[in-house]
Amino acid sequence: MRTVNVMFDTLCRRFLSNYGNDWIQTPNFQRLEQYCTRFENFYGGSMPCMPARRELHTGRYNFLHRSWSPLEPFDFSVQEELRKHGVYTHLVTDHSHYWEDGGATYHERYSSWEGFRGQEGDRWQPQDYGIVPEGRSVMDKTENNVSVVQHYANRTKMRDESEMPCVRTFTAGTDFIRNHVNQDNWFLQIESFDPHEPFYVPQKYRDMYDLKDMPRLDWPAYGPVKKDMPEDQLKEELHEMRLEYAALVTMCDHYLGTVLDLFDEYDLWKDTALIVNTDHGFLLGEHELLGKNFPPMYDELIHLPFFMHVPEGNNEGVRQSLCSTIDIAPTLLELYGIDSQEDFDGASLISVQKEDKTNHDHVIFGVHGGSVGITDGRYVYFRANEREDNQPVVECTLMPTNMRGFMNQAQLNEAVLMDGNRFTHGMKYLKVPAKSYMNPKVWGDLLFDLKTDPEQKNNLLPHAKESELKSAMIEIMKKTEAPEEEFLRLGL
Repeated sequence: MRTVNVMFDTLCRRFLSNYGNDWIQTPNFQRLEQYCTRFENFYGGSMPCMPARRELHTGRYNFLHRSWSPLEPFDFSVQEELRKHGVYTHLVTDHSHYWEDGGATYHERYSSWEGFRGQEGDRWQPQDYGIVPEGRSVMDKTENNVSVVQHYANRTKMRDESEMPCVRTFTAGTDFIRNHVNQDNWFLQIESFDPHEPFYVPQKYRDMYDLKDMPRLDWPAYGPVKKDMPEDQLKEELHEMRLEYAALVTMCDHYLGTVLDLFDEYDLWKDTALIVNTDHGFLLGEHELLGKNFPPMYDELIHLPFFMHVPEGNNEGVRQSLCSTIDIAPTLLELYGIDSQEDFDGASLISVQKEDKTNHDHVIFGVHGGSVGITDGRYVYFRANEREDNQPVVECTLMPTNMRGFMNQAQLNEAVLMDGNRFTHGMKYLKVPAKSYMNPKVWGDLLFDLKTDPEQKNNLLPHAKESELKSAMIEIMKKTEAPEEEFLRLGL
């Protein structure tokens, strides 16, 4: 068995022709449907980047227990399990968060890995190497933001398209395929940070969307759109920002095509599985917001594109069953015929692909300390905090790090050593008090019907459906052994 997993960061399903977009240029994503099943109701779980990757390894939700974090000593990793059973696993990526404090344990779970520097605010080149251009929109990150300054320094090492981190990642991935086309029992993860912001893309892709001038709207500042401008200008700038994102999606589409070309050239479709996925989407003015993390996980953020090809499988058409990122780890084990005793929150997608068999009646999703969302595939319910201060919030960990750095001394002085549970596989762990930068109470509790209101504009509460979804949320939280503090915070 061989598997290629092509993973993009921040890929919005509404910007793919497969999911109904009639103006974007994504011929290679469309090409997937010749050989792959398209999943219509696939959702993320733990947000954002590293929490989503933790789900990919563990097959379990983690946002109820932990914010941005490394893999823990008590975590199951499907990549490690594959290695134990003789499967060679290789990661190629330009996702710089893997080699920061908050992600430094993921790539070591693979047999080997190759990383490419320079994306976003990767602390790579000396920061005074670059010059941040003037004329950026007020809706972009500020010019003195450290990550913006860092990115323009990193750009000095990207003199042409071939030197861009995304391109180097796909080149390394296709090289691996060519070099191992006659070998068996391997797993390759080609992980592209694009189309994550900033939407830095060669001009030839911008030309496809008539973007001629210097980009001024390629790095959206998270938060409400800046409404203190004339309505016509606001509409024009949001449109321009979406075109910048679209240009980068089209570049990603081009390099996806280099992988599909090899599948065609070597007829890998007969003996190699292919998974194409993402971690989350992005808000580009929908709900009058930009970015992710802070608001409830609206459809644009958490309802994801997903494609899968399995040799000799039922690869045609669309599947409607409710599925989630937590399902990918058990799917990989079934693909390789590995019988694991791991107690996953997810379930293998093989039966879904074969006969559209239902995996879940409900799935949950959210950011640590944020609104907790749940859906049955039609209705979506968001539960906000009960107290104004959004407390209590805790981190359950043996790896007391944040994205870049360690938890502070005041936090750790209050840490309590707890007995192990299901989430920690019986290992004792630290429960550390935390303050969240979220305040879901601003949004309140919400209920939407995606069938009649796909843009989630009309809150149905109060509504009889709330009781059913709230009960299902409590049941899942109990199964995952969410900290008691989460039940208190949410008033459940």
